[in-house]
Amino acid sequence: MKILITGRPGIGKTTLISKVFKGLRDKGVSAGGMITYEVREKGVRTGFIVEDLKTGLKGIMASITQGPGPRVGKYIVNVAEIERVGVKAVENALADDEVIIIDEIGPMELYSNSFKTIVSKTFSSSKKVVATIHYKASQDSFCRSILSKTGVKTYVVTLENRNSLPNIILEEFNLPDAIRNPPE
Repeated sequence: MKILITGRPGIGKTTLISKVFKGLRDKGVSAGGMITYEVREKGVRTGFIVEDLKTGLKGIMASITQGPGPRVGKYIVNVAEIERVGVKAVENALADDEVIIIDEIGPMELYSNSFKTIVSKTFSSSKKVVATIHYKASQDSFCRSILSKTGVKTYVVTLENRNSLPNIILEEFNLPDAIRNPPE
């Protein structure tokens, strides 16, 4: 089972995948991988953090102020941190866990060839995967290859479905009812 979650920026993809991860862990399902989230200073987004879901290790994935590197909009991407934290987290999850979480397959992460390699390896494995993918993914050849893999199911997050999707995705894993409505 491979699940991709997409939707416009700010719609709640990371929140959704966090709820799925928590639901899996609460039920005792071995899950790991990476998550990314924004950094805000005085209400203004200034960058992004990449975090290993199992160890809590974090790195600055992109920032408006950090040194040389590729640019995505106003952000300078730190490929070394994507690889040190994110790629390593996915590698470890692929080796050790039942479910691999990847947030996000997007423009910043795609500057890392190691990231693309581990994503390809993960989606070609027999492991279960839940990943977010950039809403403009169809414009990138690598992302198109992931989207078109056999057995990949895609959910588009909207304002109307974002609260119900965690439960729907958890149901895809055929978990007992107790996990589908975990306490907040």
